[in-house]
Amino acid sequence: MKAVICAELFDGTSVEIRKDWTLLVDQGNVVTSGPFSDVEIPEGAEVVDSGSLTVLPGLIDCHDHLASFGYETASRWGLTEQRTHRDMRIASVLKQTLETGYTTIRDAGGLAAGFRDAVDEGLVPGPRLLVSLGIITPTGGIGEHISPSGYGTPFPEDPSVPSGVANGPHEMRAKVREMVRSGADVIKFAATGGASSRGGLEPKDMLISEEEIDALVDEAHKLGRKVMCHALGGPGLRAGIEAGVDSIEHGTFLHEDPELLQLMAQANIFFAPTFSVYKYHGERGTPHGRRRSAELRDDHVSSLLAAMEAGVKVVSGTDAGGWLHGNNAEEIVCLVDAGMTPAQAILAATRTAAECIGRENDLGTLEAGKKADLIFVDGSPLVDVTGLQHGREVSLVMKEGNVVYDARDGLGRGQD
Repeated sequence: MKAVICAELFDGTSVEIRKDWTLLVDQGNVVTSGPFSDVEIPEGAEVVDSGSLTVLPGLIDCHDHLASFGYETASRWGLTEQRTHRDMRIASVLKQTLETGYTTIRDAGGLAAGFRDAVDEGLVPGPRLLVSLGIITPTGGIGEHISPSGYGTPFPEDPSVPSGVANGPHEMRAKVREMVRSGADVIKFAATGGASSRGGLEPKDMLISEEEIDALVDEAHKLGRKVMCHALGGPGLRAGIEAGVDSIEHGTFLHEDPELLQLMAQANIFFAPTFSVYKYHGERGTPHGRRRSAELRDDHVSSLLAAMEAGVKVVSGTDAGGWLHGNNAEEIVCLVDAGMTPAQAILAATRTAAECIGRENDLGTLEAGKKADLIFVDGSPLVDVTGLQHGREVSLVMKEGNVVYDARDGLGRGQD
């Protein structure tokens, strides 16, 4: 058993800081949470004292791409390095992500279920993973391996990450079943173009029919899988919401239709705006990406504010695919910049994020019965969240009661 002594604790159950608090941890779970004066520490318990550090729940990223390393076609398709080299790179990113305070990641496309299983088995250090495998899309949509030249992928599809291409309701159902057979925890599909799309795909262009969406969502829910819907605006956004998806990814133009926001709030559909990847494209992307990101910025912020006002639950998701690996907390900073308070943004990466991924019963807050995922942070993140970037002020990470990173001995990340 461990006794975690917290001078200041943000446990995720409210926006308040608890002072002089104690958490008792046993067999990976929090078993007791209460004021230091009220909690008796069992004889022989290992005491972990936070000192002047603030204790938070382990962070959750609801939209990551851990297998992607850049946004050029060659690197996205894995053409720039051998497969084993790429897999070792993914393992390195998993460790890096965990050490910066992220104990749970929902991958939104490209990562094989084997990485989840390897982390669970303890073969490699990393956050617990939920994977979607391939992004389901009709021919010509986001997720199909077609290069700007018109040529398709030059190598066979990876059976551990099946192609997501499907056409018609029947194929949509079959594709969902194939993803589940291959280990998918969640189903992801694209309803519209994206911020960086080319080839005639605009952010409001609908890529998939209502009948296809209905079939996909119905089949996923029958198999107990939540559905992530990539949609920026237009009829594809509405079709996804009306079909009962579980989260809207990006949602740039949500503010244009207040009725959709009301539908989302009523149906408990979550919103992952993924501001940070748009920031990347605006600062470091192609000329097309920089221009598109600038065009979308005001709409994106307006959609966040409108969603919050309507009671839609907002979650933190980076859409990381290279630049953001190891800096997942950039999204927390972006949420604050767009109008959230620091406490709201941290909740979006803890309690609300756990609800979004269907793990609210064991993740997201530090209370009795939940997994003992916690981080020690220097400073006061409820005043200034920028210290979470790159894990700069994260001094200790605990996952299921085990200390998996501890910088209090003066060693930096990656050192032994």
